[in-house]
Amino acid sequence: MASQSLTAAFLVLVTTISSHLLTSTAAPDPDDYLNAACNATRYPSLCVRSLAGFSRAAAPENPCLWARAAVVVTAVESERVGGYLAGLQRGGRIRGRRARAALADCVECLADAVSELRDALAELRQLQRTTFALQMSNVETWVSAALTNQDTCLDGFAELQGKGAVVSVITSKVLNATHFTSNALALVNKLASTGGTS
Repeated sequence: MASQSLTAAFLVLVTTISSHLLTSTAAPDPDDYLNAACNATRYPSLCVRSLAGFSRAAAPENPCLWARAAVVVTAVESERVGGYLAGLQRGGRIRGRRARAALADCVECLADAVSELRDALAELRQLQRTTFALQMSNVETWVSAALTNQDTCLDGFAELQGKGAVVSVITSKVLNATHFTSNALALVNKLASTGGTS
């Protein structure tokens, strides 16, 4: 009876170890890398949604992939919002001198933000180990400047809240763009912290 109990215990132990080995040697789920990367951001749910299309890319464990992907989707989102604002400006849908001035400033700020994000992306595409720290400093500066421009746009509409549905829509769209940019900056900072060893 004792030997049967030991045999049963041994079989349980072997099964547990085998299961652990199979689990530990299995290829990681690419989504695990995405979730781990997005944990470093301020808006992880948005991060996961916006970068899900990149989770099956080559080398998903590389923080460079996520930094570049985040800057790409952020530039696209900022350009989309900037286009919406420019359309409002051309259509004359904003009434009131202060609101029109705020919109004009906002269009300029978003255009600057897109330009800065494009500069950041161009730099990320040509990273070199020997100049990594300097290049990443440039990228961080550009993405930070893009976020500052978006915040400046929001500041221009801060005193106009409650002045109509269009103002609310503008604020909502630009605020969402800042969330994208905040996430991109977090992933850029994460890449910079590797020192180019990833």
